Amino acid sequence: MLERIHLEILTAIKEYGTLTKAADSLHLSQSALSHSIKKLEGQIATPIWEKDGRNLRLTAAGERIQTLANRVLPQFSHTELLLSQIAKGEAGALRIGMECHPCYQWLLRVIQPYLERWSNIDMDVKQEFQFGALGALLSYEIDVLITPDPLFKPSIDYIPVFDYEHRLVVAESHQLATQDFVLPEQLSEEVLFSYPVEPMRLDIFSQFLNPAKCSVKQHKNIETTEIMLQMVAAGRGVCALPGWLVDEYSKSIPIKSIRFGEQGISKQIFVGIRKHEQHIDYLNDFIAQAKKTK
Repeated sequence: MLERIHLEILTAIKEYGTLTKAADSLHLSQSALSHSIKKLEGQIATPIWEKDGRNLRLTAAGERIQTLANRVLPQFSHTELLLSQIAKGEAGALRIGMECHPCYQWLLRVIQPYLERWSNIDMDVKQEFQFGALGALLSYEIDVLITPDPLFKPSIDYIPVFDYEHRLVVAESHQLATQDFVLPEQLSEEVLFSYPVEPMRLDIFSQFLNPAKCSVKQHKNIETTEIMLQMVAAGRGVCALPGWLVDEYSKSIPIKSIRFGEQGISKQIFVGIRKHEQHIDYLNDFIAQAKKTK
């Protein structure tokens, strides 16, 4: 029932007092302005203004609508300004969804130089979308998706930004630590630690154990990378992580990474964005920074 033009008309009437001046300020004809309000009065079955000599005075209903206008119209103007700036690549918000538990450390290295260049961009990282963020990207809850396992859709572009090898992680004292690579059957008596993700989404199962019809002795979930690696270092079990991440932690934790089979498991980190937003400068610069960060 209420439209933005009604709010603008009543604000102009409140400011200028006459139909003529209000119409001029809005670049409308007096008849168009009057017709719009008469139609609204018919819908709500009460007058919005009344004559007060040569001027117009808002009724109680008109005052209530104008109070709403005071709150809403500035928000319209502010949002339109932001949208204009976003269209020019000058400002906006970057909401990042993570489908990669261990990628957070890598993302931090991307974010720091990016924020230095884009001081007018707000940023938020949402990890509650783990292994389900594509729907959030399609529904505009996030603007960027970080994932090693893209689900390709016609409306989404996935750009590979980082190559890495997925590796088995064992304690330095583990019997497998001296091997160049591990075979599936060698894990049959091992306890496997992983993030709380469905086994079918874990590469160690889908690309290594399941094809060989092998499994592990026990599979346990641990949410944090640091605790998982401390458990591995203590000889409680093994895990599978990106090689670059293990290299970082091995400087302070007695662990070692081993290739999965002779060929290994090669992976990529992808940045997913909506196709129609490819032209936005600050999104393109985020992707460029991601490609440079190893």
